[in-house]
Amino acid sequence: MLIDFIVKKTKIRREIKILQTLKNGVNIINLIDVVRDPMTKTPALIMEYVDTGDVDFRTLYKSFTEFDIRYYMYEILRALDYCHSKGITHRDVKPHNIMIDHANRKLRLIDWGLAEFYHPGQEYNVRVASRYFKGPELLIDLQTYDYSLDIWSLGCMFAGMIFQKEPFFQGKDNYDQLVKIAKVLGTDELYAYIEKYNVTLDSHYDDILGQHSKKPWHKFINSQNEHLVSEEALDLLSKMLRYDHAERITPKDAMEHSYFKPIKEHAAKTK
Repeated sequence: MLIDFIVKKTKIRREIKILQTLKNGVNIINLIDVVRDPMTKTPALIMEYVDTGDVDFRTLYKSFTEFDIRYYMYEILRALDYCHSKGITHRDVKPHNIMIDHANRKLRLIDWGLAEFYHPGQEYNVRVASRYFKGPELLIDLQTYDYSLDIWSLGCMFAGMIFQKEPFFQGKDNYDQLVKIAKVLGTDELYAYIEKYNVTLDSHYDDILGQHSKKPWHKFINSQNEHLVSEEALDLLSKMLRYDHAERITPKDAMEHSYFKPIKEHAAKTK
């Protein structure tokens, strides 16, 4: 019990330090104050309020136009670019942690409890991120991951939005999650990734992984989602959802992608 209490206090202190580092950052939820229970001294974080209208993200995302998706993806990338520039990786990017006030087109990246200060070459805990948004590096127990984990998670969100399939990769456990990814990205590139980083796959995969060819993104387009998909969207998605974390596009480069040209043109007109 004492160890659990110490770990919890350490995590809260880390989250406070991270939020203080990110104060007034682009699209980052603001920490207003920290108050402590007078008896237990347990800290409570008072955060900026975001009026989501109590709308579930599944309902909200289904109402999005193609322009809305471009707009909010750009705003999330701005948040990630900012936190990465401060040496911080979020490690739990998912719809539940993106607060959107759609009426005012305001977005905030929240819940920094799993966030960490990144140091190149350091080994990190792979028990982070939520299953459907876990990068392959976590699923193969590669501890030397980096900021690009956030881009994979956002790529999963992006695929869910444009293909109207939430979550896009839906494994029943962590093993099955990698199988679901392999059925889309193929096993050839997975094995090349494993070999490059000298990783030994868990023997549990011997019976469940199989052999799969890479599936073209066009295969996921149907009459229900075709109005949300463009060639630019598929190109950006392909640069985000890469096995090899070193090959994934950075937030800064993603913001320069042609997919966001309409957003910049609209912003220029409304200045």
